[in-house]
Amino acid sequence: MSHSQSRFSGEKILITDDEEVIVELATLLLKKRGFEVLSAYNGEECLRLVNEHQPALVLLDYMMPIMNGLDTLKQIRSKFPDTYVIMFTGKGSEEVAVELMKAGAADYLQKPFANQNLQDRIDSVLQVREVEIENRQLLKEREFLQREIEEWNRELEQRVLQKSRELEQAHKEIIASEKLAALGHIAAGMAHEVRNPLNSINLFAQILQSDPQLDAENQEYIQKISQEVERIDNILVQMLAASTSEDKKQSWVDIGAVIDRVLADLMVKICSQGVEVELEADPQVPQIQADPLEIEQIFTNLIGNALFEMPEGGTLKISLSSDAEKLLVKVADSGPGIPQENLSRIFDPFFTTKEKGTGFGLSVVLRVVNGCGGKVRAENLPHAGACFSLELPLLPSSVH
Repeated sequence: MSHSQSRFSGEKILITDDEEVIVELATLLLKKRGFEVLSAYNGEECLRLVNEHQPALVLLDYMMPIMNGLDTLKQIRSKFPDTYVIMFTGKGSEEVAVELMKAGAADYLQKPFANQNLQDRIDSVLQVREVEIENRQLLKEREFLQREIEEWNRELEQRVLQKSRELEQAHKEIIASEKLAALGHIAAGMAHEVRNPLNSINLFAQILQSDPQLDAENQEYIQKISQEVERIDNILVQMLAASTSEDKKQSWVDIGAVIDRVLADLMVKICSQGVEVELEADPQVPQIQADPLEIEQIFTNLIGNALFEMPEGGTLKISLSSDAEKLLVKVADSGPGIPQENLSRIFDPFFTTKEKGTGFGLSVVLRVVNGCGGKVRAENLPHAGACFSLELPLLPSSVH
């Protein structure tokens, strides 16, 4: 590169002036300094060339035919922000200079001008342009990085929220398991200690009931005593079922067949309440190792609870699918949903909102699912109703 060449040689410069002599002289000067030079003789031609070639700099005359320099300048600066403009003007008034700078001119030269002055102004404007474009690029990069950081922060917040929910759910499951374990000890003791006096009460009631001199009213009272004894015994049975999984017979269980069987058993109730059943069951889901009666008890309780919430009709949705590691089941209803304050308690033993409920149905579900190494979760649906989601692990040797 010769001594006379500019540091910005190779950049495109467009000379626009209606005086051919100025265009020719400026072109000769700039080419010697290594610039790629374009030329135009009016504003419209200038805009066309700027659009086609995106020059770094335009040398633009203030007074021109067809479109004056000021209007051309305004369009260049609004449409091509990376193209800078030095204005030539024969009017040396301060008002013109202020007007040009406000319109976006990077600099201006009053005609006639010295060659060295033009060279210095061009290098100065191109240096400012280089810095400003670099700054704009840095600002864009900063904005991009800020958006990325904001997105990372949002993603991190979502992950933290998700992990917090998972930890909260795991904590609830641990508490529920501890409650079931405590219930197991209580139930085992009660089954032994309470059933003995219950048997005695029932025996004495039968003796009294066999008295031929007993009137009808007392016969009814004794019958009620026997019924209450039986009810207490049933509660003990349910407590034991909710709290213990000992001595259960494991075999391969087809979950789809179990769901079909439970639905068939409850079909009279389903039809009488006007409930519509939507069943989406993948026929290719593997079987699992479990106690068949306990698995049936899960779906009897879940589907029975769903029907209880829809006495005047609704939709019962059941889905069954699987992935490589687990079997997925969802049982949803279109009832009123679970009150928010009850969501954390519904698996607790003795907790029930039913007038005649014992509060052991969902405890049994939790105990059986936990016994299979799975998970069960209850949630309210966005529009209406509740959904119980089950995850039951598949053994490596699962077969169809």
